[in-house]
Amino acid sequence: MIKAVISGTGLYTPPATIDNDELVEAFNAFVEIHNGKHADEIARGELEALQPSSSSFIEKASGIKRRHVIDKSGILDPERMAPHIPERGNDQPSVQCDMSVAACKEALEQAGKTASDVDAVIVACSNMQRPYPAISIEVQNALGIDGFAYDMNVACSSATFGLQAAVNSVENGSARAVLVVSPEICSGHLNFRDRDSHFIFGDACTAILVEREEDAVSGPGFEILGTSLKTKFSNNIRNNFGFLNRGDESGIGKPDKLFVQQGRKVFKEVSPLVAETILNQLNGLSLAPDDLRRMWLHQANLNMNQLIARKVLGRDADTDEAPVILDEYANTSSAGSIIAFHKHKDDLKSGDLGVICSFGAGYSIGSVVVRRR
Repeated sequence: MIKAVISGTGLYTPPATIDNDELVEAFNAFVEIHNGKHADEIARGELEALQPSSSSFIEKASGIKRRHVIDKSGILDPERMAPHIPERGNDQPSVQCDMSVAACKEALEQAGKTASDVDAVIVACSNMQRPYPAISIEVQNALGIDGFAYDMNVACSSATFGLQAAVNSVENGSARAVLVVSPEICSGHLNFRDRDSHFIFGDACTAILVEREEDAVSGPGFEILGTSLKTKFSNNIRNNFGFLNRGDESGIGKPDKLFVQQGRKVFKEVSPLVAETILNQLNGLSLAPDDLRRMWLHQANLNMNQLIARKVLGRDADTDEAPVILDEYANTSSAGSIIAFHKHKDDLKSGDLGVICSFGAGYSIGSVVVRRR
């Protein structure tokens, strides 16, 4: 029987950073400009004045302190409030391809492998910069991989859903090794003019190499004991941007063509569902919560992660048990739990158990239980 293992991970981090103070300064400048332009309407009660943001509000609400982004200047321009990411010619690699290649090279190096050892690439992330050709096939070509590739999107759960697909391909013999890549340019779909969400996202790319246990040669790696996927339809996290937008001009430029959410409802509904999914999976594997050495949770909101860990463990978890990277990276959608895994896995000892879990729009939940070899 073929067993799949995670033998390498990689991370691309954009060099530009924006801390909360910088973001708030730009947002509040925008608020002042907006309220000034619409002063008469606000005075007549026809329009509600926008309220300023603050660094203390952001950190209390989310635990986020700063974020990495592809472009800083456009986001901090109160007249623009969006990143500058110029289009590239068709003969140039896409932005997501460049990010993916950088992360994949680190994952391959960590595993002691080359592109010739890989048969498949899955690009799994919240947003693709084009519908086709698939970003994954472009990445496959850039790395020189002879095999197959495809894109998939399950929002913030894309990486863990991609992991299950990679495990299936390895264990059913259709691939020796699979790269799962999550190039997230979340700043591109974030409404930086919305006080409730302007601070949430950052940009990053992760890569995971999944291969046959017998072929894993560099380092101990992680045996994949099981995967569990759960979806339940909800409108509480949504982005309506798509190729049909031009079919109704009245929707162009509307807020729902960017990220929108009802945060309180998401917190209340998703947290128990995630904990239940993890507990059910552990039970199915004849494991107890106390068997877990570490939980690499989706990095969306510190309060949410603390609540989920408490529901799973029956007590508060410390940052060694449930590492936090969103203070540095903010929410990077599907990449978040993999960044936590990438940065906080090497200290585990042989036999230590952990769970990689992501959750988000859909609702969607992906949980992967691993054991250090």
